[in-house]
Amino acid sequence: MKSKVCILLICLFAIASLALAQAKVDGKWSAEIQTARGAQMATFTFKTEGGKVSGTYQGARGGEVALENVSLSGSTLKFTRKQAGRGGGPETVINYTGTVSGDEIKFKQEVEGGQGMPVEFTAKRAS
Repeated sequence: MKSKVCILLICLFAIASLALAQAKVDGKWSAEIQTARGAQMATFTFKTEGGKVSGTYQGARGGEVALENVSLSGSTLKFTRKQAGRGGGPETVINYTGTVSGDEIKFKQEVEGGQGMPVEFTAKRAS
């Protein structure tokens, strides 16, 4: 019986340690993204509430856009952003995968449907 209790306690501590190991992403992050049209400045804002992460993007095309499907697992941050098509064209879906390390997130940005090449950039904590 004592060994079962010990195993249960070890499992609980292991789960608690994993929860504490979650990267901290709350706040604003600034990035300069090199594109075919030149350097584009972007600001990402993230908020964790009740174990769920939400966020917004603000870039060269104006207003703030809510990020979708935001997930944070350890130091891996993933989300999707939708962008209106040029001249009323179809909406573009952009997927992001990032690795959080202190005050930096190293991102890979890929457009769904194989449009263009993946772009890698680093965002730095602004606040």
